[in-house]
Amino acid sequence: MYGYCLRGQMDRARSIFDFMIDKSIEPDIICYNVLINGYCKKKKLAEAMQMFREISQKRPKPNVVTYNTILQGLFEVGRIGSVKQYGLVEEAMSYFNKLEIKRVSRDIGFYNGVINGLCQNGELDKAHAIFEKLSIMGLLPNLRTYNTRITGFCLEGLLDEAKAMIRKMGDNGYLPNEVTYNVIVQGFLRYSKIGEMTTFMKEMAGKGFSFDATTTELLINIIRKNPSVLDMMPHFHSKTKK
Repeated sequence: MYGYCLRGQMDRARSIFDFMIDKSIEPDIICYNVLINGYCKKKKLAEAMQMFREISQKRPKPNVVTYNTILQGLFEVGRIGSVKQYGLVEEAMSYFNKLEIKRVSRDIGFYNGVINGLCQNGELDKAHAIFEKLSIMGLLPNLRTYNTRITGFCLEGLLDEAKAMIRKMGDNGYLPNEVTYNVIVQGFLRYSKIGEMTTFMKEMAGKGFSFDATTTELLINIIRKNPSVLDMMPHFHSKTKK
């Protein structure tokens, strides 16, 4: 069943699950989680939610993995669809709040997923509220937490806030990595802040970091529209002349 889910062959995975039921083999929570995750990956949220509601009303009860999978499915489909129409982010947060009330044990990875889902859907205030609450719960933000918040700011064009978060991560002992630099450079490229972008590009080069595919594509598109941008990027310009 797990193998079929990995390959996205959900009909075959479900047939194995149904076969277990027919043979009076009661699936455990791992089986449910595997199937729910497979449906979420294929954006088949209705099927995932049906299984989630099924185990919410009987045994086995959903665990933190189940909730995390459902949350990420709701966030992802909400991101590519119409959040206002479907209300998927609100539904995700209702499940998140239930977990908060139950005080189910969660680690920083779980909260990173929630913060990322909110940032990807433009819910920066909600993401900030959870971020600020981490220390109260005895959890410390890690590099992924900071990168996730920086990504959220950049997606919304809040570049000053993104730079402030980079300073904050430095104050807390985390140095920007290649992901951090690519995210912030992409933000400057999307909003045509070429002057500030070159500062971060020079820092990237000095630290031996490289552009990822998204940064490269954005940069090429900018140069095509305005070749004079190359003159503002001496390091990149010298490479293109070799």
